[in-house]
Amino acid sequence: MAAGSRKLVLDTNCFIDASRTEAGADAFAAFCARAAPRLYLSTVVAAELRAGAGNAQERRTLERRVLSPYVRRRRLLNPSAAAWKALGATLARLVEDEGLVLADVRKSFLFDILVAWSCREAGAVLVSRNMKDLSRIAKAFTFEFVAPYPV
Repeated sequence: MAAGSRKLVLDTNCFIDASRTEAGADAFAAFCARAAPRLYLSTVVAAELRAGAGNAQERRTLERRVLSPYVRRRRLLNPSAAAWKALGATLARLVEDEGLVLADVRKSFLFDILVAWSCREAGAVLVSRNMKDLSRIAKAFTFEFVAPYPV
């Protein structure tokens, strides 16, 4: 199935970029308007966004403006038990194949693995500017990802 008709999951960096500049917000809004029927929110991404909100007011705004539309429409993508299992297997493979040092792994990399595996299970395409980490993860298992913002 072509990416143009597949479910799309926005990575955390897409939301962050949209909040930082007007150009980022405009590109994000235009993409979301085009892709709305296919957009899903990873609960892992939602957790990262909540953790990054600076205070209670920002968290309320985040919930109301960003997260609740996905919740209302039941467009949430949750990591399954298999995704959690794959997290461990992926890390073990990267340790063995690439010499990954677990003590040096960023939390965001762990989250990227969960999101990627969840997308694989759902047949979704992950939209992210984090090509470096996603390419590394793709060496351990196959999933689809594209840079922002696909047509």
